[in-house]
Amino acid sequence: MAQKIIRSQYHLYDEKIDTMAEVPDSELKPLPKNKDLKVIGKSIPRIDGNEKVTGAAIYTFDKTFVNIAHGRTLRSPYPFATITKIDTSKAEKLKGVIKIIHTYNTNEISWYWGNSKLFDKTTRYEGEEVAFVVAETEAIAEKAVRLIKVEYKELDFVINPVDAAKEDAPKIHEGGNIPKRRGHSTYSRGDFEEGIKNADVVVEEKYITEVAVHNPTEPFCSVVKWDDEQLTIWDSTQGIFSVRDSIASSLKIPQSKVRVITEYMGGGFGAKLEAGKYSVMAALVSKEIKRPVKVVLDRREMNLAVGNRPNSYQTIKVGAKRDGTLMALGLTNYGSMGAYPAGAGAHWPLRSLYKCENVTTSEYSVFTNTGRARAFRAPGHVQGTFALESILDDVAEKLKINPLDFRIKNFAPIDQDSERPYTSKKLLEAYEVGAKAIGWENRKTSGSDKGFIKRGFGLASQIWWGGGYPPAYATVKMNRDGSVQVLCGTQDLGTGTYTIIAQVAAEVLEIPIEKIDVLIGDTQATPYAPSSGGSNTAPSITPAVYDGALQIKEKLMSGASALLEVSQEKLVYSKGEIFESDNKSNSLKASEIVRKMRERVLVATGSRNESTSGYRVNTFGVQFADVEVNTLTGKIKVNKIVAAHDIGRTLNRQTLENQFHGGVIMGLSYALHEERVVDEFTGKVVNANLLDYKIATMLDTPEIDVIIVSEADELVSAVGAKGIGEPAIIPTPGAIANAVYNAIGVRINSLPITPDKVLMALNKEV
Repeated sequence: MAQKIIRSQYHLYDEKIDTMAEVPDSELKPLPKNKDLKVIGKSIPRIDGNEKVTGAAIYTFDKTFVNIAHGRTLRSPYPFATITKIDTSKAEKLKGVIKIIHTYNTNEISWYWGNSKLFDKTTRYEGEEVAFVVAETEAIAEKAVRLIKVEYKELDFVINPVDAAKEDAPKIHEGGNIPKRRGHSTYSRGDFEEGIKNADVVVEEKYITEVAVHNPTEPFCSVVKWDDEQLTIWDSTQGIFSVRDSIASSLKIPQSKVRVITEYMGGGFGAKLEAGKYSVMAALVSKEIKRPVKVVLDRREMNLAVGNRPNSYQTIKVGAKRDGTLMALGLTNYGSMGAYPAGAGAHWPLRSLYKCENVTTSEYSVFTNTGRARAFRAPGHVQGTFALESILDDVAEKLKINPLDFRIKNFAPIDQDSERPYTSKKLLEAYEVGAKAIGWENRKTSGSDKGFIKRGFGLASQIWWGGGYPPAYATVKMNRDGSVQVLCGTQDLGTGTYTIIAQVAAEVLEIPIEKIDVLIGDTQATPYAPSSGGSNTAPSITPAVYDGALQIKEKLMSGASALLEVSQEKLVYSKGEIFESDNKSNSLKASEIVRKMRERVLVATGSRNESTSGYRVNTFGVQFADVEVNTLTGKIKVNKIVAAHDIGRTLNRQTLENQFHGGVIMGLSYALHEERVVDEFTGKVVNANLLDYKIATMLDTPEIDVIIVSEADELVSAVGAKGIGEPAIIPTPGAIANAVYNAIGVRINSLPITPDKVLMALNKEV
């Protein structure tokens, strides 16, 4: 199929990205509705499931070689300090130590965090890299790290973004703690002050969300190996091509000389979208010692040094008319991006979710002496949605309007920035079915439930992108025996990517899914696909697979026409066989066609279609929560979450529910448990482990009801799928917070909502 080059624009998290992409020259025929399909939309078990449950799947954590060496990192114990001396003599004398690198003995290597270096004589957060040890075993490397003597000059530090934004705060970088680029962002439409002036009810509140840490099951890890000038990196990453490019840039070698492989990975949640400094340090030493090097971060390092969801200090002001019409929405927010540049915004839900003519936001992403923020499953949206949905419930109560009716009243039918229609927006349908499923009619007036265990209901809406984008490619190969291999440079984070790729190919080619082999996660063996973030994996790659499979089908039809001496218009393709419509006995199987065409392999590379013109692509949904609050202990029990969403076509019902269950549980954990605690006097993280950093367990998991109100979104792609990774988590904390308020009649404006906060709030009301 003919291709063309276009300029493409898409949203990745909160950034608008411009790129060039190769796309199909003509529109592809959309897939039929799921009810008319045989494979897509069904609950197909994961094709890689057996390998994972039996232990046959090789994760980066499992990768090893006979002569492999092991790396460990010495990290700064202080939040802000200058290194005055490093003494590695004792460590170097330890038997089994191979090499130690640090700022005094390593040429400066540029790093892609602004003007950062691989090592710096100033350490700006507890956990920043000071030295890297490579030894025969991990245990020896750990012992050697403890033997390195470092002299530090401690500096005054700041850990709170509100404090760090003040003029007299310690300066973490030259130029101040609010960088000129992306440090302060503003947005406005209409006239906010006029909207407040014309409102009948005005509510202003402050909201705080704490820092949360990703803590995926598989630790951050890399295995690096040089073969002459060729570097191969087995990495636990969400973006094999982005890792390749950034490491090639840091080492100043061609991208063609770097190969990155991620066959399986055990979760990332956004933190693994970037290359790690540990990979570059391992590569530097590996080249010198001419041996492969493996580095695996422990839980403490993962809690200190590889990313987090930034905190937020939000002030929101809302004005509304007596009939419930929103007149003005305003937000001021401070977020900690840590010691190096990152995003810390939370404005998008307030700016876009509800109809309002007068909106203003002012956000500060502030340097602090803490670990750097990274993307974390719906960056900014989880924090922003919690605050927005909380204050909207308070406004609705002042107006004596049902919170659900209030949201319906302010439904936004089009995108308010561009004034473009959405490709699909079935939020009203989601409200209706979700409310019925949770039993919304049983909701009582806030705080009116009797007894010491009080029940409450709450809801929160969500908006996200997740429409996918080009460039994304997939190569489809059909062999002489009729088996198929699909190659794509994407990653499977544990979400079922292998399976949905196979499903699309199986659907188009009408062959059993068992005959399809999927190869992903290899920058040299597979065509380019974007990083797996922003809920963009499925909607980016499945249209490319669809295009590639259609091309194979077209080649088979063309070959059959020549071999059967029948015009293509008179041929029918069915179940991997092609026959003459008027004479079914005149037929050929796909495998026969490949053989008779004298092809060893029939090959086609498909591409993702051009992004939709004239529309905005978003996902929408609502989550309802049913909770119980014990007013004697402050303990909150979530009984049920209903998740009703418009996310385009369901590709695999089983993996979709897996995603939603994981997102709901993660959102619950963020709402009720998770919080990185930093000692304000020392700047040290006091719960940098999985014992003291509280995460929800199966005992905390409620009943979860997933309802999809959408069919295929044909304006997005011929496949019609949109992403679900982020929509699954975004509304959960807000829904739980509103349900807790409905139960006890007292608003808690900070996350996590822990038992002590509940009791303090109740006692304050007495």
